[in-house]
Amino acid sequence: MNDVLDVALRLLLVFVLFLVLPLLVGQTEHKVMAHMQGRLGPMYAGGFHGWAQLVADGVKFAQKEDVVPSGADRRIFQLAPAVALLPYLLVLLVIPIGPSESAVGQQIDAGIFYVLAVMGVGVLGSLMAGWASANKFSLLGGLRTAAQLLAYELPMLLAAASVAMAAGTLSLPGILDAWQWWWLPWQLIGAFVFFTAGLAELQRPPFDAPIADSEIIFGAYTEYTGLRFALFLLAEYAGIVIVCGLTTVLFLGGWHGPWGADGLGWVWTLLKTAILAFVVIWLRVSYPRLREDQLQKLSWTVLIPLALAQIALTGIVKVAIQ
Repeated sequence: MNDVLDVALRLLLVFVLFLVLPLLVGQTEHKVMAHMQGRLGPMYAGGFHGWAQLVADGVKFAQKEDVVPSGADRRIFQLAPAVALLPYLLVLLVIPIGPSESAVGQQIDAGIFYVLAVMGVGVLGSLMAGWASANKFSLLGGLRTAAQLLAYELPMLLAAASVAMAAGTLSLPGILDAWQWWWLPWQLIGAFVFFTAGLAELQRPPFDAPIADSEIIFGAYTEYTGLRFALFLLAEYAGIVIVCGLTTVLFLGGWHGPWGADGLGWVWTLLKTAILAFVVIWLRVSYPRLREDQLQKLSWTVLIPLALAQIALTGIVKVAIQ
């Protein structure tokens, strides 16, 4: 009975984090962009520092009419938002927040493979939305999503493989147990490749060519309204949390910190994840969108060679240590 209660409490905690953290990232994005771009609206909604901006957005989406195009594949069209969102909940289950066994929803020996496989399923939500919408702009956005997925899945996998080689395990808690502070400069290239590829997987600026509102309206999500559109936005913010959390666990030491890592390990994990999420928002404000050819060139000619170089460096260091 105690085991059942323990599992139930872990699942409840993961579900609460899944609901709260993406909303916090969304609220933070409103505030950061308002400060950086001099936007007045998000700073005044509700009074003090625009606290009600997120509530106003939620009410707006709930009031909008739920429209399904007459020529759309209705079932696939309605299923796509859930396919885009739910995989991130499954990934959050295996990300260790702290050093204790209770600080992770479920420990999986092949955690890296599980995480990357499930995240790939999430991108299929955009493909389904683009194909099922019966809109040429949505279809074009879906095709761009497919091309971007193929290009950036490989460097992401290679960068994660270098950490698995260094730690000698595919388990995320096992990687953190083996992690040492001097891994930071050694795995820096892999961290850059993984984080960059993660942004491209999420179609975040400057990798938002599949959405490109100035070219193809809003890509695969053009025909979506109301709460279904809000689910796609929630999936984007949940993806930010997941990518930043995985980068923290794989490359930044997760719950390791200079003071009180054992008792405050979860604080270090959340703090590092929050800093990376701020970087994601900062990049949206600071850099223009890359063209489709530039996206492909960056992956195949820059990120993949860097990831292979990181694997080679990892092999050399492992041999030298042994």
